[in-house]
This record gives sequence, structure tokens and C-alpha cells, in this order.
Amino acid sequence: MTEAVGRVRYSLLGPMKAWRDGEELDLGWARQQAVLAVLLLEMNRPVSVTALVDAVWGADPPRNARSTVQTYVSRLRRVVEPGRASTARNAVLVSSDAGYQVRGDPSELDVAIFERHLTAAEDLRAQGDLAAAAGKVDAALALWRGEPFGGLQGPRLEAERRRLHERHGFAGELRATIRVELGQNTAAIAELTRLIDEFPLRERLRGLLMLALYRAGRQADALTAFHDVRRLLAEELGIDPGPELRDLHERILRGDKELDGPAPMTVRPLAQGPGGGPEPVGPDGAHRLDRAALELALGVAQQWTAEAAARYLHRPAPVRLRWSSTGRSIAATASAVLGDDDATGRDDRVDLRGDLDDLVDAFRRLPARQLVILGEPGAGKTVLAILLTLGLLRTARPGEPTPVLVPLSSWSPRREHLHTWFARKLVEEYPGLANKAAYGPDAAARLVSTGRVLPVLDGLDETPPGLHAAAIDALDEAVAGGRPLVVTCRSTEYEKAVRRGGAILARAAVVEIEPVEAEDAIAYLTARRRLGEDRWDPVAEHLRAHPRGPLASALSTPLMVDLTRTAYADAAADPTELLDVARFPGPAEIEDHLLDAFLPAVYRHHPPAPGTRPHPSPRYRSEHALRWLTFLAGHLGRRHTHDFEWWRLADTVPHRTRGVVFGLPPAVLCALTGGLAAGPVIGLVYGLSFGLAGVVANARGGRPGPVRVEVRFRGTARRFLSRFVIGLTIGVALGLGWALPSVLTLMLCVVFGLATGSHVWLDIPADATRASSPSAILRQDRVATLWFALSIAVTLGLFYATAYTFSRDIRAVPVLGGVFDLELAVPAGIAAAILGRSLFGRLGSVTYGLAAAVMGGQVMTPAGTLATGLAAGGVFGLAVGLTVASSRAWGAFTVVRIWLALTGRTPLRLIRFLDDAHRRGVLRQTGGVYEFRHARLRDHLVGRSGHA
Repeated sequence: MTEAVGRVRYSLLGPMKAWRDGEELDLGWARQQAVLAVLLLEMNRPVSVTALVDAVWGADPPRNARSTVQTYVSRLRRVVEPGRASTARNAVLVSSDAGYQVRGDPSELDVAIFERHLTAAEDLRAQGDLAAAAGKVDAALALWRGEPFGGLQGPRLEAERRRLHERHGFAGELRATIRVELGQNTAAIAELTRLIDEFPLRERLRGLLMLALYRAGRQADALTAFHDVRRLLAEELGIDPGPELRDLHERILRGDKELDGPAPMTVRPLAQGPGGGPEPVGPDGAHRLDRAALELALGVAQQWTAEAAARYLHRPAPVRLRWSSTGRSIAATASAVLGDDDATGRDDRVDLRGDLDDLVDAFRRLPARQLVILGEPGAGKTVLAILLTLGLLRTARPGEPTPVLVPLSSWSPRREHLHTWFARKLVEEYPGLANKAAYGPDAAARLVSTGRVLPVLDGLDETPPGLHAAAIDALDEAVAGGRPLVVTCRSTEYEKAVRRGGAILARAAVVEIEPVEAEDAIAYLTARRRLGEDRWDPVAEHLRAHPRGPLASALSTPLMVDLTRTAYADAAADPTELLDVARFPGPAEIEDHLLDAFLPAVYRHHPPAPGTRPHPSPRYRSEHALRWLTFLAGHLGRRHTHDFEWWRLADTVPHRTRGVVFGLPPAVLCALTGGLAAGPVIGLVYGLSFGLAGVVANARGGRPGPVRVEVRFRGTARRFLSRFVIGLTIGVALGLGWALPSVLTLMLCVVFGLATGSHVWLDIPADATRASSPSAILRQDRVATLWFALSIAVTLGLFYATAYTFSRDIRAVPVLGGVFDLELAVPAGIAAAILGRSLFGRLGSVTYGLAAAVMGGQVMTPAGTLATGLAAGGVFGLAVGLTVASSRAWGAFTVVRIWLALTGRTPLRLIRFLDDAHRRGVLRQTGGVYEFRHARLRDHLVGRSGHA
């Protein structure tokens, strides 16, 4: 919501904005906006020029600060009230001997409205009207569009910003308190988790979290939360938790019934209407986006915290990375990036610099919050992106968008708008966002369109080289309205793209990671050495003596420094061999040696000490791991991708081989079905028809990707009944079409209804806090595949057995001498075509439709015994079930991994091996895919295998 002052409305709780008659005004550069913000905070009170200078510049003003303030006020007057003299009776921005002032009603400023809402909420809560109190708090928090005053600087604004942050924290605490009192424990937990990250030492927040966890049925988590705060207080302040927190802990331990709260309620926060005011909340309203954003932030934090641990970024600390504004002519001017006309008259190049600890603050100081991170291969671009994402989440400020780190390699700017692609990636990485019941329809797309997420896009250079220039232009178009963005790219590729296409990110700062300095490399290499260990000393002396030598050049990237420490982690390894100039005359030879030594080092077996338990990780011989990883690297190289998607593993098998491997087993079962039903001739017809369809469809047809589902029964009754009716209708049609007895038709109706209805129990995950992982996606798709295949196998197998046993000599439209019936062939072909399309697309529809028409149209004289019918139906159901299973991602993967294991190219338990490689630091995980920890390692293995 914004506020009216005269004919102009202002907004301070976020980037500084002003409107006249619905049209946004251009308030000029950052310092000019800061002057207006100070005047608004002191509304109706004159502010002297000296006070404005102190408020905006502090103790270090420029020499011409007074004249600059006067210029700013003059410009603001032309913007706010064009054509009106400052001496006019109804002037808004006026001057006097005492200084400048803005006239208006200060109670209409959004900061004042925010305070009124909070006061009303406290009064309503005291009166017991919790629902109304929650609405007032939601209305107060809805006023916040981001960090107060945006990125404007100055002592006065900094002080006010700190005060507002405290008040915002109080508002969040009040909302969490009310939610706990209302029984909205899940929402309260999400809110409190974020608040505790911002205010870790507030014991009241910790107590509320413990209570919410306990009331949500998570007693163990509540007790863990107490131990966490007790440890933190002891480490930071040397004190114990207060008596209230200790008492709550004891009551949770003994399960005090008085702690039980009201029955859980649905969270219904106030939504923001188009005009800035509250709008009614509907079942699918935008109000659930707040919950989606909160839970997405938790999921992102959990995902990348785990990945940072897997990469040993805190053992004990990452290689020190320094960054600075690029010296290449590929960035926008300082005035465009910083939004400050003070840049004019100086060298018009942005001058930013710092290290890992400075990146978050530097990013927040950028007015547009757009940043490009460049670096050489192995320079640490991804590490910087991970730490920036975690840093923004750890110090999240009210109204800030949630940073979400995703690899950019799958984006094609000529096929898909950035926002469309990013919304799709959100659903792939955090499938719970697709749950309409939890977050409303198209939650991911709405998170993107409303600016609630910050894309952190890693690896622009990993998109096809011919698209780099188009990608930069498309990125600039997507963020032209001031949306925040972070992009990483290799320096040379980015420079080539800018020079080729001419486009740049017009408001983005471009920084470049500097080479690792010798002392920083030494500090990292020796960080984990034992007391008295001196085997690294000659290497350290050499680096200091030859800072531009081959070894120092090779160790100028974090990747090579880390590979060096890994390769020589064993106490018996001698790093001084790197000083052998005859063996390693240049950096390239050193780098190749380190890449060669990496895998043997990480797969080196360390026997457990006597009396200790063996490590739970499986043992893999280094030569086996090298062979398997080399094969996978070659697979990725041939597909020109960095992402290993387990459901694409079938691409490693040639088309013809794939068709035979997947198509023949069901064909054999179909031939057996026909043989049981009517003898070898029908068996041959069945086998050839189904085999030809299976070979062609599996060789050339497309397969759907994995399904992300979880089993859930609650809340599915209505959908189950609607699907049950569909299945019942199918059963009736089949019973009447094959002239089955009414009792058997009723049985088919029940079976088809249950099988069709049961599919609703496989629902989209309901929790956006859980990020995808390869093993999780595999488990989910396995459940979906087996469920679908089993339901199809049972229903069609039972139908075949029933029709075979109880239908008699149906010849409605006989042809070919009475051995083929068109009336039977057509419905069988149509049904199979529908099923085939769901399995393999259009090609599956044609092949399986024709095959089923040929099989279904056969006029047979069956033996007629129930045992034979059941046997034939069982084998037929198995054939169809196997076809369905092998058409799905998990089924195809299972067959192919067995094939590859038999040929020695991968281990049988491939996902277990990949998980282990991830734990060892060989692979990195991004959502549902694995990548080699760096493209250099993948390319090195591809070179070893002889693949181009």
C-alpha cells in the first residue's frame, strides 16, 4: 500500500517510489532519492541544508555537498510539482530560511500506517479476537515491498532502517505468536525458522518455535530446538537459557497436557489487492504465495547447506576468493549500475572489490541488485554463487525475494522466456510447488511473476556457445524492470558474447574472481595439517619464492588448490614432487597430474582403526570407479551436457539394441498368451504383432520423464469417486462389447473402478521445503511406475481371462474367411492406441494401436476352461504390465543399468555409486541431477576415454 501526500503518493517500505495520478515518477539518482526520503521522514518540519548533508553523506561529504543538495531539491520540485512555484500556497516541497520541507499528512505515510496496524493487532489480541489481530498483522507486513528505502545510503536512513527492521521483526514475532495461538503450527514453524535466522539470540522466538513444534506432534524436534539454543547461548554469551525457556523444556519432556493447543487451522493470511489494499481470500487466492515463498526458502537453505557440506566448504574454510570489478569493456557504466549521478565527472567504471565475506553486503548495496560473476575455469564461480545464496538466506531481510540457485545449462533463449523456464525449473527442483491444494494454481509461475524469487543462474557458459549473445540480451530484457538477478559465466565466453552480440546487462555490476594468491593457497593447503607436520613446507617456500612460476600459476584457481590438498591428503604422499621441473615443466602438466591423481586419492581405502566400526560407505576399487566415471563422462560428452539425468541413461544404448531389449520380452509373453488361448498360429500372430510394435516404439518413440509423486490418501475421496465412475464406465463398455454375463460385467466394473480411482492416491508432494534429489526422484517414479503397471496388468489381464473364458463365437463383421472380426479389432485398436500414446507418444499410438487391432480381431475357438483363461489372462497382463513398466523412466533405467552392469560399464547399483561419488566430492548435486564437480574433470575423463 502507498500513501497520499497532496496529489503525490509515496512508498518508503521498499525501494523509494512515488506516483502522481497512477503514473510512477522518476525520482532521479540514489542521493537525490535519499534527500527526499529524509524530508518525508521529517514531514512538515524544515530541515536545514547542513542537516541534509549530514543525513545523506555523514562525516565524509563531497566538497560541493551544499550546492548538490540545492540541485537535488530543485530537480525534485520539478518532478513532484511541475510548473508550480515553490512560493505557491499549495506547494508541497517548499523552502524557507530554516531549510527545506515537504508538506503533507504524515499519518498517510506507509511507515505510520504500518505502526497503526501493529497497535491495532496488539489491542485485538488482548481482547481475544485472534483472527482480526492476524488480519491486522498481515496488513502491516503486506505494506513491505523490500528493504526500507531500497539501497539508499546515509546515516539518517540507516538509523531509520535499523529501527524499522526491529519493528518488522516484532511484527513477525507477533504473527507467529497469533498463529501458534490459532493452531496454525506449520505456518508458525516456517515463520519462526526465518525469524530465528535473523534474530538468533531472542529466547522468546525459540520458545515459540519449541511450542509450535510440540503442538505439531514433533516433540523430538522441539527438544532439539532447546538444545540448539542452549548451546548457542553458551558459546556466544556464556549463559544458560532463561527460566521460562527451561520451564517450557521440562514441560515438553513430561508431555504436559496444558501445552496442547487448539485444533490445527488453515492459514489464511491477508492478500494484497491490485490497489494496494486487502482483497478477499479465496481457496486458490494469492495469499498462499507467502507460505510458498517461506517454505521454498527453507528448502533452498537445506539443499545448499547440505551441498556446501558435501563440498567441504567449511573444513575448515573455503579457499579465500577475492573479486573485483572487471577491467574488461563488457559492463555498464557506474552511473547506470549505481544509480548515482555523483559518478559523472569520475572514471565512469564501477569500482567494487572484496572477498567472500563482503559479497552479500556488496550485492545488497546495488540499487538494481543485478550481478554478473565472471571467472576462469575452476575459479570458484559456483562456490561463490552457493555462498551468496546461503548468505542472503541466512541474513534475509523483510520483503526480500528468495534466492534460488539453478544451473542455466538447460535454458534456450530462442525457445523459452527466462521467466517461463525459471518457473518450470522451480517445479522440477521443488516439486511441492506444483501442489495446488497447498499453494494454489501455478504457484511457481506466480512466485516468479510477482518478484518473490531471485534467480541465481549458474553457468551461462554451459549453454550452447551460439546462444550466449542471445542469452545475455534475453536476460537483460527479462530484468529490465529492475528485477534482481545473479549470473555466473566464464570470463572469456562472456566477453566474446558481449562483443559478438553487443548486448550487456544494462544495470548489472560485473565482477571477476581474481587468481588465488600464493599465501591464500598456502593457508588452504596447510589448514588441516597436524602439529609438527612439515611436508608442505618446501611447497610453501617455493610458492613464496616463485609467485609467477609454473606451480603458482597452476594453483591460481580454487579447483587446483583443492585438488592438490585432496591428492596429497594421505600422510604418505609427498607433495614436493610437484617441484620437479623436469617432470612438470609448466602449469598444464601439473594440472593434468592433479586431475589424474584426484580419483585414486578419493577412492583410496583407509582400513578402520582397531576397535572402531567400518565406515558405512561402500568400498569401490579406484580402477573400477575410474572406468565407470569415464563411461559416464563420455555419455555426457556425447550428449553435450553437464547434467547426468538417470532417466536419460537409456540413450547410451543404440536405438536398434534398445528396441530389441525392451520390445522382445513382452512379445514372447504375448506369443505365449496366444499359444495358450488358441494354439501356435494365434501365438505367432500375437508375438509378431506385439513384438514389431514394441521394437519400433522402444527404438524410436519418446519416453516421459520421471513422475514426482507421493502416496497420500487424505482428502482424495471426491477425486477417487470421480475416477471410480470412469473406471466403472469402461468396465460396462467392455462387458457389453464382449457380451459377458452381468455378474462378470459387475466384477469388471469394480476392478476397473478401483484401478482407475487408485491413481489419485499418487499425488504431487505437498511440501516445498523438500528439494529434489536423484534418489528421491527415482523412488517416487518407481512407486508410480509399479502402481501404474500393476493396475494396468491386473485390469487387462482379468478382462482377457474373462473374455476368453466366457464370450462365445462373436462374429459381428467377419472378414478374411471368418478368421478376423472388424468389430472386435476396432475397439481393441482404439484402446491400445490411447494407451500407446501415453507411453511413447504418437508413434506408440500407431504401433500399439495396429498391433492390438490385429490381435483383438482374431476369431478364436478357445478351449474354454477357467484355468486356461486365467493362465492366458495372467500372461497377457504380465506382458502389458512389462510394456508399461519399461516405457516409464524407472523401468527403462532398471533394464539399462542391468545391461550396462553386465557389460562392465557401470556398477549394478548405479544410484548408490553416484550418491557415494557425491559424498566423496567427485560429483555435485543440483536438484534431481548430478554433475561432475567441475567441467575440467569431466573433460579430462572424456579425453582419457578417447571421446570427442
